[in-house]
Amino acid sequence: MDLQLRDKVAVVMAASRGLGAAAARAFAEEGAHIVISARGAQALHETAQAIAHSTGARVLPVIADSAKAGDVQRLMDAAVQTFGRLDALVVNAGGPPAGRFMDFDDVAWQQAIELTLMSAVRAARAAIPIMQQQGGGSITFITSVSIKHALDNLIFSNSLRLAVAGMVKTLAREVGPDNIRVNLICPGYTATDRVLALAAAHAERNGTTVEAELAKSVANTALGRVASVEEFARPCVFLASPAAGYITGAALIVDGGQSRAL
Repeated sequence: MDLQLRDKVAVVMAASRGLGAAAARAFAEEGAHIVISARGAQALHETAQAIAHSTGARVLPVIADSAKAGDVQRLMDAAVQTFGRLDALVVNAGGPPAGRFMDFDDVAWQQAIELTLMSAVRAARAAIPIMQQQGGGSITFITSVSIKHALDNLIFSNSLRLAVAGMVKTLAREVGPDNIRVNLICPGYTATDRVLALAAAHAERNGTTVEAELAKSVANTALGRVASVEEFARPCVFLASPAAGYITGAALIVDGGQSRAL
């Protein structure tokens, strides 16, 4: 299938590794020009060079923190200044800390809000005027299967990603007349550093091992395995592409059948 992305411009936030890097590579493989961001300069530039070398795509790395409003605006400005437009934005940020409700004080809650909710708000706020002026675009928010069912020991994710989901449902109707599509993509257990860190946190909490916690997670999926990052990236790029032109306000679950919610 032609995803109609050749020479389009895609911005992928928090893309030096993991889900973001995989999504950026998948855009590049479809012929898009890529802008990627992350806080760490070395990992970001290494990822940009690797994607450019393997795909031949133009890749612009921009050092930026998804949780900082000024950085987010500077990222969008860099995309337009370099490539002239912004066709697809994938909003991503590092996952909030694992833990239970009584583990966290107000300061921790505020930090999680900035990272998980406000980074999404600010990214959309910065991108929408650009897309309105050029006649359309798409914004895809990477959240989690936790919007469908609560996950143990993840109070921040369970709470704040639902806020993002509610925003997306509302925003999709507001900007639909501007030909801007707004969607969620919700990964389950995928082979990333984040999943290993969560397994380690669960192991410490439960007095088990990382291997035991990963096995438990896999047992909860219909397919009986963890996803590769490529298995996440391909549907992410499809959802953000013109090929999905009549999909908006949707939540695409990519979890191998983990969630049992209807």
